[in-house]
Amino acid sequence: MGIVAALALPPLYLAPSLIIAFTALVWLLAGVKSKKSAFALGWWFGFGYFTISLYWVGFALFVEADKYAWLLPFAALGLPALLAIFTGLATLMAYLIIRRFDLTGLSRVLALAMSWTLFEWLRSFVLTGFPWNLTGYAWGASDALVQFASVVGVHGLGLTGLIIAASPATLADVPPASPGLKRWATVTGSIILLLAIGIWGQARLMQNPTAYVSGVNLRLVQPAIEQKDKWRREFRHIFLEQYLQMSTQGQNQPSLLIWPETAIPYFLDRDPEIRRTLGHILAPGSLLITGVPRTHAAPRKPGARFEVWNSIQALNAQGGIVATYDKHHLVPFGEYVPLRSVLGLLGIERLAAGRGDFLPGPGPQTMTLPGYPTVGPQICYEAIFPGDVVSKAQRPGWMLNVTNDAWFGVSAGPWQHFAIARMRAIEEGLPLVRSANSGISAIFDPYGRVTGQLGLGVSGILDGQLPRALKQAPLFARYGNIGLLVLLLFVFFLASGLTLVARTGMQAESPGAK
Repeated sequence: MGIVAALALPPLYLAPSLIIAFTALVWLLAGVKSKKSAFALGWWFGFGYFTISLYWVGFALFVEADKYAWLLPFAALGLPALLAIFTGLATLMAYLIIRRFDLTGLSRVLALAMSWTLFEWLRSFVLTGFPWNLTGYAWGASDALVQFASVVGVHGLGLTGLIIAASPATLADVPPASPGLKRWATVTGSIILLLAIGIWGQARLMQNPTAYVSGVNLRLVQPAIEQKDKWRREFRHIFLEQYLQMSTQGQNQPSLLIWPETAIPYFLDRDPEIRRTLGHILAPGSLLITGVPRTHAAPRKPGARFEVWNSIQALNAQGGIVATYDKHHLVPFGEYVPLRSVLGLLGIERLAAGRGDFLPGPGPQTMTLPGYPTVGPQICYEAIFPGDVVSKAQRPGWMLNVTNDAWFGVSAGPWQHFAIARMRAIEEGLPLVRSANSGISAIFDPYGRVTGQLGLGVSGILDGQLPRALKQAPLFARYGNIGLLVLLLFVFFLASGLTLVARTGMQAESPGAK
């Protein structure tokens, strides 16, 4: 059933598959007789779900297949097996609640929905966190429905969606002879809820057309450089020239020129000549914002540790660095090796180019750009962490995500990453500009509408205007997962009330009742 559920995720968005998968999961859970079986049910569901939806992770190992192809079974099966522990624990928790309170019908569905959402939330930060392909992303098929994320976030979408999807499971608990209204009450209520969310979302979109920041013209450069060639020393001047040519083509003069993650393999702090070259392509007052590796500007002292960050830097027309951001959510095994003191002895190195580990930055920050709205930068998979993408102390005027999804080729991975970034725009009520080496580069307004896009694997430029942020931050941006907590409490009290009503009815109908 997990395989079926995965079909609801981007890029397929086959939403009915969630109904089949979670309705069946509720029915199967009702027949479980032991804790071990309850955990196994959820684990196998999750293993199928993650094996299908994350099949593309192993593609990164083929970039240097001679070194890393032997790790393919661990990526293709080991990662899903690990993530499936969370779904196994979710069904185990639901089983314990259902058994303890003898739940049936809608109460059983609510118990599974609460447990599932809790463990998806835990997956967001346990063991550094990997909240990829949360069930809430299935809502992205509809611009209107996904607006609800501005209130409850992607976890709240997942909770609501699971309740709606699993509602047909309640039909098995209603006697066939029951009146039609009673038999279909839960399913009908779920449809009404879905329609209400959709109508509200559509009204939100219709009442708020995209507005733009005056005088801020963007150019996103998407060179589509092959990952196997990206770090080869003999190609770096060729790739730099490609970036320069693409940045200056046409008549438009961009205010902000944006290049993707680690666009060029130069340490800009140490290379004034390269900075001058980059500055020459900029008009007065314009800025280049690019992903780069970064190290200390001063030469390293003998015996000192070499320190490097995965960064974003902004340069002006004089070649001066006016802003810097260092990535803080690093990719395990891609940018650093966890437990290096142990795993390093086994010869395990990170998969990306270079030796040693990247260092993490201090956390979400707001970059000040002279003459332009402040920006909340993210690098690559930092966008997958809901509620942790912008500074709480200084709300920016827009978000920028630079990434390199060339590791994953033409697969579902870049489309899923694209959908995740879009969700952050809706949650935060901020426009998001996404610059990707091989796609999918895009500009989102604060409602998640795409105002410009370059396809996957396409080499080209995207010119567009910077959308304006919402005047007032949406509920999720202001209060985070408090909205989710309120929703969980509502579901809990609803389940408790339904259980109490059911027990009262059973007592009233028992032969000994007076």
